[in-house]
Amino acid sequence: MRTTYDEVDDILTIHLSDKKIAKEVSQDWNTHISYADDGSIAEVIVLDAEKNGAWPLVKNCAA
Repeated sequence: MRTTYDEVDDILTIHLSDKKIAKEVSQDWNTHISYADDGSIAEVIVLDAEKNGAWPLVKNCAA
């Protein structure tokens, strides 16, 4: 698994496998799931990720 984040467009992509994407399904306006031919999830895309709290994945907390 690897993640990429596009700061300019505020898009988080979580790559779960390197399988070729067969179809993409929108869960809502900002979350999209891409499936491989075998039905497994290949990646998840989150639009407006930072704006909606999905990025950064872990926030630093000061004690």
